[in-house]
Amino acid sequence: MFKNQDQLFLKEFKRQLEIYASNDSSTPICSRGVSKLNEKVEALKCRECGRTYPPTRQAICEECFGPLDVVYDYKSLNLNKRSFHGKGRTLWRYIDLLPIEDTTNIVELNAGCTPLLEAQGLAKLVGMNRVYVKNDTVNPTYSFKDRPSAVAVSKALEFNINVVACPSTGNLAAATAAHAAKAGLPCYVLIPYDVELPKAVQAAAYGARIIGVRGTYDDANRLAAQASEEYGWAFVNVDLRPYYVEGSKTLAFEVCEQLDWEPPDHVVVPMASGALLCAVHRGFKELAELGLIPERKIRVTGVQPDGCSPIIQACNSEGSHVRPIDRPHTIAKSLAIGDPGDGAYAIRSIRESGGVAVSVSDQETVNGIRVLASKEGIFTEPAGGVTIAALTKLVESGEISRDERVVCYVTGSGLKTIDVLNGVLPRPTVIEPRLEALGELLRVIA
Repeated sequence: MFKNQDQLFLKEFKRQLEIYASNDSSTPICSRGVSKLNEKVEALKCRECGRTYPPTRQAICEECFGPLDVVYDYKSLNLNKRSFHGKGRTLWRYIDLLPIEDTTNIVELNAGCTPLLEAQGLAKLVGMNRVYVKNDTVNPTYSFKDRPSAVAVSKALEFNINVVACPSTGNLAAATAAHAAKAGLPCYVLIPYDVELPKAVQAAAYGARIIGVRGTYDDANRLAAQASEEYGWAFVNVDLRPYYVEGSKTLAFEVCEQLDWEPPDHVVVPMASGALLCAVHRGFKELAELGLIPERKIRVTGVQPDGCSPIIQACNSEGSHVRPIDRPHTIAKSLAIGDPGDGAYAIRSIRESGGVAVSVSDQETVNGIRVLASKEGIFTEPAGGVTIAALTKLVESGEISRDERVVCYVTGSGLKTIDVLNGVLPRPTVIEPRLEALGELLRVIA
């Protein structure tokens, strides 16, 4: 059944491409370039069997089909806490720990270096001493996806790739499209047909070709893997994935630097595929290995919505096998990945760090959005509401100590998902343009 469905998807995909090609004959074909050996990057290494490969355009181990990670020659880096001074206020200040060889390939939209805010109102509400919010809603395309996209599109230039693409639940579509536009590269985006309209419009505004897939993100992701082989394009979160995920670990780097290299006790991270949580955990471990932060355990907690929580269910069971969910049902569409590629590795990170796995309901998510907005002036999409709801839940249950220094990662802007608050917030009261009418209204609502 799935094979036939895949063939239908690919057939329709080809039809759409023929339509686009007839309107834009200038679109170049991707070249399968290979970068020169990066002195700071030793290899790509399989997470499962440990086999290593040259740092080329490859994402999967040929031996066991495990995912590949970038391995750095840490001894050659010679970094200290002053090494990042004067290197700009973007994620590229950490270029020594990112897999880009030639800085002329950097695609710069000023992503990263987002605020870390001490959330005193939120802390008081939940009964904690110190809570921080890492506010990635203010990135160039208003989500944390600008971080991995910046690295992946820069790497695409380094590999002499002419076309970039991505399957996406919305935020990655905008981020990839924006960075592709800056780089002068054509961009194709596969999104579930029912993704939030503002996210689709945003990506299209940057010039991306948007293709709605009649199915879930997992259907779009499967089609992307097929299209990568068929057309040779670089899907940033598929065949450039080892480099793509490196951008997200800068969320760990920034938090530690913003806390004067004294890391938090606990971080709370929303999960879709689980890749973000793995990257944050890895970022903390890298800083410890380099001697930039003390070698101590930083608890990493993962959160998913009830309607799509396969990682949570597996983590809270005896084993680590993640059972896919065919049809996610949640208002947190950016987290609606039923078959999370990094699920097992996210579980490993949570357990290794002493973190917790928790899911929250849609109602709790909406409450989290409203609490963060009303207490801290940050309007987040549901993925951030999930994080705040989890904080409240875990403090109440005692899983998070009131004395821990906790950082909540808020990953996207609420302006992209305003529909989730329809019917929740009061509508404006309409009055006549007279002072008496205003006075009468104020007496009623006082």
